[in-house]
Amino acid sequence: MLRFVEEILLLLLRDEDGKFYHVSRFAMDRAIAGAVLMDLAMENRIDTDLEDLLLIDADPTGDSLLDPTLAMIAAGEKRNALYWVEQVARSSDEIREDALTRLVERGILERQEDSFLWVFRSRRYPAVDGEAEREVKLRIMGVLFSDEIPDPHDVVLICLADVCGIFKLLLSKQELEQATARIEQVRKLDLIGQAVAQAIHEIEISIASAVMF
Repeated sequence: MLRFVEEILLLLLRDEDGKFYHVSRFAMDRAIAGAVLMDLAMENRIDTDLEDLLLIDADPTGDSLLDPTLAMIAAGEKRNALYWVEQVARSSDEIREDALTRLVERGILERQEDSFLWVFRSRRYPAVDGEAEREVKLRIMGVLFSDEIPDPHDVVLICLADVCGIFKLLLSKQELEQATARIEQVRKLDLIGQAVAQAIHEIEISIASAVMF
């Protein structure tokens, strides 16, 4: 299974030219940070309550996308999700490049100068543990436009995609209106996703207030 950072990048990839949709650098950096934190939560290394982000297990995962952040959390004091989103966001460029390199190495993308192209036209990822994964855009659209109970992994991914405004790029105005209630419904299913989204919202408010005054 791909990590959340890798899937966020695949969501942002335009099929027609292999370039990435433009999203706010501020939002993208923090979505990448949130993706790493959410993967650590899925690996049972961290959790969050109403006040703090909690270290559950400091043992490395063996994944280069996750372990630097896990080590930082383990070495630091207890802080809330907002604090850790900001700390991890400082390394977003390195995390993004690591994720893209892995996608190329796995044969999912092909790097061509300043663009990335899908290699597997079937829109499924190469087999992992004996089963091919349905391409992320198709999978997420299936969740948004149905009443099926989503997989926990897809719940997290929808939270992240919503945080950095990806659905505004992928969906028409009519589709977005149709999916808005479903997005809100799905977002409420994941506590750490809510914490990360709230952290980003609070940062945006503080920056806007600073600009005003």
